[in-house]
Amino acid sequence: MVIQETPRPLPTVEEQSIDALRSALADGTMTSGYLVDAYLQRIDKIDRHGPTLRAVIVTAPAKDLRADARDSDDRRKAGKPLGPLDGIPVLIKDNIETQNMPTTAGSLALANNDTGRDAPLVARLRAQGAIILGKTNLSEWANIRSNHSMSGWSAMGGLVKNPYALDRSACGSSSGSGAAVAASLAAVAVGTETDGSVVCPAAMNGLVGLKPTLGLISRTGVVPISHSQDTPGPMARSVKDAAILFGAMVGSDPADPATQDADKYRKDYAAGLSPDALKGMRIGYWKPEMAADLAARFDKALAELGAAGAVLVEVKMPELKGLGEAEGLVLYTELKADMAAYLATTPASVGPKTLADLIAFNEAHKEAEMPFFGQETFLKADKTKGLDDPEYQAAREKSARMAGPEGIDAMLKAADAQVLVTPTYGTPWLSDPAHGDQFQGPSASELPAVSGYPHLTVPMGLVNGLPAGLSFIGTAHADGLLLKAGHAYEQATHARLVPQYLPTIPADLGPRTP
Repeated sequence: MVIQETPRPLPTVEEQSIDALRSALADGTMTSGYLVDAYLQRIDKIDRHGPTLRAVIVTAPAKDLRADARDSDDRRKAGKPLGPLDGIPVLIKDNIETQNMPTTAGSLALANNDTGRDAPLVARLRAQGAIILGKTNLSEWANIRSNHSMSGWSAMGGLVKNPYALDRSACGSSSGSGAAVAASLAAVAVGTETDGSVVCPAAMNGLVGLKPTLGLISRTGVVPISHSQDTPGPMARSVKDAAILFGAMVGSDPADPATQDADKYRKDYAAGLSPDALKGMRIGYWKPEMAADLAARFDKALAELGAAGAVLVEVKMPELKGLGEAEGLVLYTELKADMAAYLATTPASVGPKTLADLIAFNEAHKEAEMPFFGQETFLKADKTKGLDDPEYQAAREKSARMAGPEGIDAMLKAADAQVLVTPTYGTPWLSDPAHGDQFQGPSASELPAVSGYPHLTVPMGLVNGLPAGLSFIGTAHADGLLLKAGHAYEQATHARLVPQYLPTIPADLGPRTP
């Protein structure tokens, strides 16, 4: 009698770290070709069907993916891999140029923006063997078109859903990158931030997200908002994966003057991670106004940090009057100037070449582009007076000074601390096309965003079934220190839970009887 062996189940890519995937590639359990197919199947099953997350706008041409995977597999067989990302599928936010896919920023105005260029950060990833799997959805124009927007919605991609509760916001603007990584549609993804656009979707999709020190990663080939605040950053399910992706993107770019010293900071950021990093580390913390359930979870996080050896010191947030207004003028002024500079480099197939042209395009395509919210921020930005305007220049000086030296640096000094911690945001709100974002709760993003200092968010776990993040904030070029602190917290708590794609958060809304 012949006993038929039970076929060995195919290995899964769900919840697999970069290290786990590398190990499977090294021992032959997987090939890069298999990885590409497995992630494409998940995108079809979860993003296009099933929960219909709408996290991915487009995947790369099949012929390119096959060729990239084959080249990676060949290098591995020859014992010549290019680094830890060789053969690993990565998703790129769709405001970052890739030579084989359009770069739309979520807008129909850029539907034909086939530049044929890789942004330098994408070129760096490809040079290290990463497989660029596709482009992720986002809040259209990185959430700068309207103050009444619905985060995660774009005319190109529709509304991104949160994998933890499908009726809740995935936040923005890197909503697609957040939802995609949470759902294991790729190993890791790249987002961009001007103020909160990496750390908010990371926190609300149960992820690690790093908004790096401005100037470590090139912005060339990234559809801009503000040269004073824009930066790409990594999003991942673990701090180590974020550190690997971050390190692969760091580097100087002659076309981006802010990165002139970036090569000095190129190193293996994952190598220095240790579960003992919090021992003896002085951490300043502040408690913003927040809901009681989030406050209780933050208190628990502080206790967890203390148990891991951190020395905790409470600090007060400076008042910083006028910071928000100054930041707004900077963003609006730079949006008008920087967008025109970018659009001038786009092919003739892209009609609009100025912010005024984009405004006219949106008005001409109102039903498709503005079914839920308008473009009042675009209109406000178009009235600004240019980069030589003394009022703008004063606002930039004021906002940078208040956020950095008088904000983060002052708090670090007051606590004699190396790092600051606070809740990243509240928990995800209901997606509401009628009223836009109904944001409630604290926000830790403004000071590091305006100052250009680094900001890392790490999962604190679930609060009433919804993800919440813990922020680690430091002074300029403290990126490696934040990653070390965040990794140690992550290893001490293992707070992240896998999403269950629930239609909503279960709640008993009936009357309470004695």
